[in-house]
Amino acid sequence: MTTSPIDAYLKGLPDEHRGALQRLRDQIIGLVPGAEQTMSYGMPTIKLNGKALLLFACWKAHCSVYGLTDAFMAEHADELKDYERTKGSLHFAPKAPFPPSLVEKMVRARLAELDAGT
Repeated sequence: MTTSPIDAYLKGLPDEHRGALQRLRDQIIGLVPGAEQTMSYGMPTIKLNGKALLLFACWKAHCSVYGLTDAFMAEHADELKDYERTKGSLHFAPKAPFPPSLVEKMVRARLAELDAGT
């Protein structure tokens, strides 16, 4: 069996981080089963029709999701208030991953943005 670049990335992570990112990956792919899984900017990337849907990564103290727009951040400000963030990214502790409902909102918002060409 061939190991994908994302599998290789995850394999090198501490167990807790690997588990959190694998669950995130599984949920995104469950919502967008036809999506391509690749690496971009050194991070696991889920693409649809050649465009990045979401990227994710592990850092020393947290995990992050990238590709979120200012519009998403503003629309969900109350729900995101407990998460650290930078422009276009949200951070979470591996022990406290995003709730599935929030991941679904991220994916649905990005799908709508890609459909709209933004």
